[in-house]
Amino acid sequence: MADLTLHEVTKAFGSHVVLDRLNLEIRSGECFTIIGPSGCGKTIILRLIAGFETPDHGEVRIGTKKVADADFFLPPEDRHIGVVFQDYAVWPHKTVFGNIAYPLELAGVPKSELNARVHEAIALVNLKGLEQRFPYQLSGGQQQRVALARALVMKPEILLLDEPLTNLDANLREEMRFEIKEIQKATGATILYVTHDQEVAMAISDRLAVMDGSGRIHQIGAPEEVYTKPVDDFVFKFLGISNMIPVQVSGGKAAANTAAGPVNLPLIPPSSLEGQQGRLGFRPMDVQISRQNSGDSLQVHAVRVTLLGPIVDYLFDCKGLQIRAQMLTEDALDQDLIIEEDSEVFIAVAAPQWFNQQGEACA
Repeated sequence: MADLTLHEVTKAFGSHVVLDRLNLEIRSGECFTIIGPSGCGKTIILRLIAGFETPDHGEVRIGTKKVADADFFLPPEDRHIGVVFQDYAVWPHKTVFGNIAYPLELAGVPKSELNARVHEAIALVNLKGLEQRFPYQLSGGQQQRVALARALVMKPEILLLDEPLTNLDANLREEMRFEIKEIQKATGATILYVTHDQEVAMAISDRLAVMDGSGRIHQIGAPEEVYTKPVDDFVFKFLGISNMIPVQVSGGKAAANTAAGPVNLPLIPPSSLEGQQGRLGFRPMDVQISRQNSGDSLQVHAVRVTLLGPIVDYLFDCKGLQIRAQMLTEDALDQDLIIEEDSEVFIAVAAPQWFNQQGEACA
């Protein structure tokens, strides 16, 4: 196991600066995920750590050992790192066993040790019995397991995963993300995973970093912390479906401006927003729906009601202000809230998040 450190790392391609003095510390033995939109520099970070790119400024360290800076470069084969990309890159002419054994053959590992390590890696990714199959005889998920086993067979201190589940269907993605977590527990390897998939990031991470399109990290923390206590509106909007309403705060009350005039919101804004404009954010699941006015709710019009298996998805309108809501189907049935479109109902918000004009979270 090993810590990973990027200190003041800058990387540019021509005039395009991808990373600007990036600082990042990943703890030994943890599963750390970098999540951000496509093109934000996630893969470049992996390539810098793996040794496929060199930093223009700053340094990369594995444990206490410097592996790269602007003037020094340790070759990839000397970094004890395993890498898995989204396209699997398995050899079509080699069997499962042959694919996994290949890096050991290159390293000159004796045959008896090679056989033992390959079978160990095969068992780790649940491919026992498929040793002599070729890639065309495997499902996408099984091919991904081959790529994982090939990276693990060298017993790397660090495993880098670059969107490895992107090409799998929804069921396989769900299955594989749990497999990756189990592999981390079994091997103790430090895992760095990059993705734009919020569900995967939330499911497998010990900690995660949220990065924007310009390569800036907004927040690092445990998944629950980042989801429930975002530092700004970018993090809030990026992690899951969200409602974001511009508001004006005055006299301890918040109002949303609409084409039909201001709508007073039945919520108490933070005192730090007094006399200012800001934004109110909340998740669809935080919307409480009722057929009766509780006195501290907002009357809305149902534009769309869609049953999506385990959840019901609603789109409400209030004087042009559109609000997304969701509810567990079982609860909606129990409370008679599979409502007709064009119905009038009342809503309240259970967990509001407030942001100032600069996008910063307000206490």
